Amino acid sequence: MTTGGVMNHYWSNDDELFSLAKKKLFVALVGDVLDTLGLFHQFLSPQLKPIDPGMVILGRAMPVLEADYFQQSGPGNASLSEKPFGLMFHALDDLQKNEVYICAGGSLRYAQWGGLMSTRAKKCEAAGAVVHGFHRDSNEILKLGFPVASFGSYAQDQGPRGKVVDWRVPIELDNVRVMPGDVIFGDRDGVLVIPAQAVDDAFHGAFEKAKGESEVLKALNMGMTTVEAFDKFGIM
Repeated sequence: MTTGGVMNHYWSNDDELFSLAKKKLFVALVGDVLDTLGLFHQFLSPQLKPIDPGMVILGRAMPVLEADYFQQSGPGNASLSEKPFGLMFHALDDLQKNEVYICAGGSLRYAQWGGLMSTRAKKCEAAGAVVHGFHRDSNEILKLGFPVASFGSYAQDQGPRGKVVDWRVPIELDNVRVMPGDVIFGDRDGVLVIPAQAVDDAFHGAFEKAKGESEVLKALNMGMTTVEAFDKFGIM
């Protein structure tokens, strides 16, 4: 695979890329490389974090669009009005291996992710979930070990309050566009969106930067000053 003339020497498919990246990279490294590619606004809100600091979310985006809804006393004009949770079950069942359920559009009135959803997503071999809102069933999710990022926990159910209205469509979170197939990379320092067309260059550059930072660390431990290290390696 090549992108922008850069040969990919590290991986040949997503399984290899994500496995290697989890071992050797962290989100900040890839974010730094995106800066060098002119992609300066790819981090989501700093309040959006994995629910356990040790969780890492890394996979292809499956964007999901949520909307606030209110309990109906009678049927509305749209068939969606009669569906509790809207199309959420359809979206969840469509999750594929290495995909991240990433949801935008709802408010902070209810939880958009929970334990049973995590169980189903794990069975689908999904890579994680990122919701621009709250999750619930924290103990259940932590026991499963399924990576989830949110603004925090809140037990109120979305059933009568929110519905999924579509999935595998473009969404925006914090003025960051997320397209199906983009890569989502999240750890305790933040959640990053890597556009699909920049994935090869971003990760190739991050692996190279990781090597360089290792050399800088050795030099600093040997007593080199930061000025000297930056002059020599161009990394800090």
